[in-house]
Amino acid sequence: MTLRERPIALWAMPALVLAGMLLLLGTDAGGIATGLRGILFDAYQHSQPRTYVDTRAHSGFAVRTLDADKASLTRFGPWPWSHATLALIARELKAQGAAMAVFAFPLEGVDPASPKNLLGQVPPGPDADAIRTALSQMPSADDDLRLAMSRLASITGFTLGKESGHAPFVRAPLRFIGTKNPFAYVPNFTTAAGALPALEQTSLGIGALNLAFDADGKVRRMPLAFRLNGVPVPSLTAEILRVIQNRRLLQLRSNEGDTGLIGAAPGVASVEAVNTDVPTAPDGSIWIAYSGDKPERRIAVSALMAHTVSAARLANAVVIVAPPGSSIDTPDGTRTMGAIYAESLENILMGTPLRRPASAIEAELICLAIFGAAAIILFIRFGVVWSGLFTAISIGGAMFVSWHLYSVDRVLFDSLGPSIALGLTFATAAMMRSFSVGSARARVRTAFADSLPANVIEQIARRPELLKLDGVSRTVTYLHCGVREFGGLAESFKDDPAAFTRLMQRVLVPLMDVALARGGTIDRLTADGFSAFWNAPLDDPEHAIHACEAANGMMEAIARTNEVITHERRNDGVAFAPVEIGIGIATSQAIAGGFSAHGRTAYSVTGDCAVEAGRIQELSAQYGPAVIVADDTRKAAERGFAFLEVDYIAAGAHDEPMKLYAMLGSPVMRASPKFRALLTFHDHIFQSVRAQ
Repeated sequence: MTLRERPIALWAMPALVLAGMLLLLGTDAGGIATGLRGILFDAYQHSQPRTYVDTRAHSGFAVRTLDADKASLTRFGPWPWSHATLALIARELKAQGAAMAVFAFPLEGVDPASPKNLLGQVPPGPDADAIRTALSQMPSADDDLRLAMSRLASITGFTLGKESGHAPFVRAPLRFIGTKNPFAYVPNFTTAAGALPALEQTSLGIGALNLAFDADGKVRRMPLAFRLNGVPVPSLTAEILRVIQNRRLLQLRSNEGDTGLIGAAPGVASVEAVNTDVPTAPDGSIWIAYSGDKPERRIAVSALMAHTVSAARLANAVVIVAPPGSSIDTPDGTRTMGAIYAESLENILMGTPLRRPASAIEAELICLAIFGAAAIILFIRFGVVWSGLFTAISIGGAMFVSWHLYSVDRVLFDSLGPSIALGLTFATAAMMRSFSVGSARARVRTAFADSLPANVIEQIARRPELLKLDGVSRTVTYLHCGVREFGGLAESFKDDPAAFTRLMQRVLVPLMDVALARGGTIDRLTADGFSAFWNAPLDDPEHAIHACEAANGMMEAIARTNEVITHERRNDGVAFAPVEIGIGIATSQAIAGGFSAHGRTAYSVTGDCAVEAGRIQELSAQYGPAVIVADDTRKAAERGFAFLEVDYIAAGAHDEPMKLYAMLGSPVMRASPKFRALLTFHDHIFQSVRAQ
């Protein structure tokens, strides 16, 4: 079926749904696309997480997190800890072989327990002079922390989007390699809260502490770059990487290929790492491949203080000091901030972050558009089944390709969002088709429920073009069934017309049901009988055989009806003469089409067969057998039934005589020796009669 032959709603609605889903996924309205991608990518990480490997062998540095355990919280009090405690921790890390301490939390204010801070709380007056003198001579906890940090490579952070008394000191601004500036794609902030200036001056690296939260609140990526009032600044992870590599500055590589549909540069392509470039998202973030919470990565503060940590675990280690508590959602469950920084740093040092190309979204949308359009075209031309099969194969293929890319190449390709969109497109097409078929079925049933077989109504409802109401010429087999001795039967019921009406209904309804069950179309219904025809409106190559089968079934039906009625009348003590019927069948060319008047539509045929069948039915009583067929019908149905010639008459709209045959039985009878002998004898008789 072509586009023009389909009602516009059938293909326009799925096309609109497809366009809407393309727009929804392309613009990520409401974070829906991000949420769907997150569900899929999280499932992949649960199924196949990153294998944990100590980074020391690959990069020379081990990555560790310092956990504030219950014993340390009991000793040093609740978090946040004083600068004096942090200084003690820094000294222990240095003494036990750590290479670097990363303070992954703000160090913005003066320590509340610092003597200088307490000095301002001493009341004025000579009575407190001794206290003021003692406090002024005491060493500052801030100075103590600064001194401890100066003896150990330390990295501190600042918070973007927050205001404080001073802006952060950016020790190493970011640079890019390439001809296209990629920093327009990284997040921009206008405010920032830096650490204490003295601590910043002591730190080897200073980076932004901000994480990248998706719309569902999960951290799947770690930013490497931000902008502060348009100036590129590094993240904490980027600064750790720079210091580990002993670089003066960190360089990001821009994507030189125009992979955007409108030719726009997609932003950051990769970051320089140990012996390699690590691919990034266009906004300069890496997709973290989580390995899970590993005991090998964690060091308890109490163990550090008790000197029970093996020297091998801390040797040349980058130790991340972060607030305790599992409060940040990730694909791996809730994790501490320190664990997230550690996972991202391991990804970079090992070169194992997940990859999602800058053009991934465009590729997904193009695939959705192509496969969605193909599904709609298949629906238009071949229907729901082929379109549904194509949709199922496409969704299955997309899921397989997506999983294969992840499991083999660690590439993230979203198949969930496009698959849902493709499924909704097909579902809309199927729903519109179902609605259309239902409406067509209701219209056809309303117009032809009493005349067309149920299977014909269903086919026309699915393919309305099959019902050609304008009129066509086709070969039709026409059957006319009537009650013999109808006048006398009606006369016998003149005192009880209601009983006569009920009797005729009990007689005719089963006969009509048989005709409909054999694929016939009811044409006319009268008080004493009805007509039916085959091979219209739908093609029926075996129309003559089906008409004869219907006639045979009608004889069986009238026999059952007579038996039931006779039994009922006998119980009532009333005599009843069985109802006899006569059936005439003829085959010829006829005009078939629809006829409408006063809001009613009828489908009928006009031709010699209709006239001949009626005439044959009238003559059937004088031949004895109930079913009489014309010669053309006999020729078309001869392989299925046994026929005997009974007459040679003129009937219908022409004067040319035609042979009439009695239908006597099935192919079994036709093949029996007795019938063959009877047929031979019968033919001799008719030949002798014609010879006279």
